[in-house]
Amino acid sequence: MEAYQILWIISLIIGVVVIGVVAFLLHKIKTTAGKIDVVAGKIWTQGKLTANNTIQIPLFLSVTNKVVGKIYDSAVKIIGGSATIKDHADGCPGCPACVLNHHK
Repeated sequence: MEAYQILWIISLIIGVVVIGVVAFLLHKIKTTAGKIDVVAGKIWTQGKLTANNTIQIPLFLSVTNKVVGKIYDSAVKIIGGSATIKDHADGCPGCPACVLNHHK
C-alpha cells in the first residue's frame, strides 16, 4: 500500500471518529433540550396557575375587609355593653335582684 492510500484511510478513520463524536454530542444536546422543554412547560403551567390565583386576591380582600369591618363594629358594641354592665354592677349593691326585678 502506498503512502497516499494509508493517508487516505487514516483521514477516513479520523473523519468517521469525528462524525461519531459530533453525532453523540448532538444527541446529548437534543436530549438535554427536550428535558429543558418539559421543565419549562411545567414552570409555565405553574406560573399561569399562580397568576390566576393571585388575580383574585383583590376581590376576596374587599369582601374580607367588609366582614372585618362588621366584626369590628360588633366588638365595639360588645365592649361598650360590657362596660355599661360593669359600671352598673359596681354601683348597684343588689345587682342580681335588680336584674331579676327588671325583667318581671
